[in-house]
Amino acid sequence: MQNEKHPLHLEFPDHAIDIAKLKSDNPEFTTLAKEYHQLDHQIHGLEASGIPTTDSHFSELKSRRVALKDQIYQKLIQGDF
Repeated sequence: MQNEKHPLHLEFPDHAIDIAKLKSDNPEFTTLAKEYHQLDHQIHGLEASGIPTTDSHFSELKSRRVALKDQIYQKLIQGDF
């Protein structure tokens, strides 16, 4: 396990300003970003604490984070802000 956080501003450094604008102006984006952050925090917490979890559960969490990241990226490249 890597035990590192994946905040959006580091995942998409070229879009940091767009992320901040969308978080304040777009409720749908805000919801996606919030869920992504909470999930990233949960994954990081599991990695850091060594709390037992099944591999399938951990994989599901990471897969959901990737799916959210993809949705967020699509919003960023659409440029509707």
